[in-house]
Amino acid sequence: MARVHLLLAHPLPESFCAAIADRAETALAAGGHEVDRLDLYQEGFDPRLTAAERHSYYHPPADLSAVASYVDRLQAADKVVLVFPQWWFNVPAILKGWFDRVFQPGVAFDHTPGYGQIEPRLDKLDSVLAVTTLGSPWWVAELVMRNPVRRQIKSGIVWACARQARFRMLNCYGTEKLSAAQREAFLGRVERAARSL
Repeated sequence: MARVHLLLAHPLPESFCAAIADRAETALAAGGHEVDRLDLYQEGFDPRLTAAERHSYYHPPADLSAVASYVDRLQAADKVVLVFPQWWFNVPAILKGWFDRVFQPGVAFDHTPGYGQIEPRLDKLDSVLAVTTLGSPWWVAELVMRNPVRRQIKSGIVWACARQARFRMLNCYGTEKLSAAQREAFLGRVERAARSL
């Protein structure tokens, strides 16, 4: 049994992202995993990096006073599942803030002498699944924009902080135009991905 940290970053409880998180949570629990679900909006997570937190990026130890519980939950996880919409081909501000405030030096990575390539610290994390929704069709996200969110999370965050972790991403394109059957088909893909973690 693994401990899975499931994050939802959408302000609407009736959103398709919420349905995705529900389906993933059900599949993970059915697979015997312990699921630690965090709804960033419902929790009232403040995405703003404080001056003290930023200062401690280069003057350790890290200031974890406001985010210690979130750090504990991340460090306890064997797997992470991120569920969020892509807005303007980026992650929601609240999720970006979670990365900024929780993935601090001494937590997710260490600086090297001279501030070269950072050293990963999330050694326990073995897999990350990102599931996103977009209003755009696949060809805009993939061919025109070249999927910047995938590159950001896979290479800029997961590889930098948990090099051993497997990364997978599922994108639901043209979400507003999907029929009920198409939404259910995507939820089936989410369920299968969650079961394979």
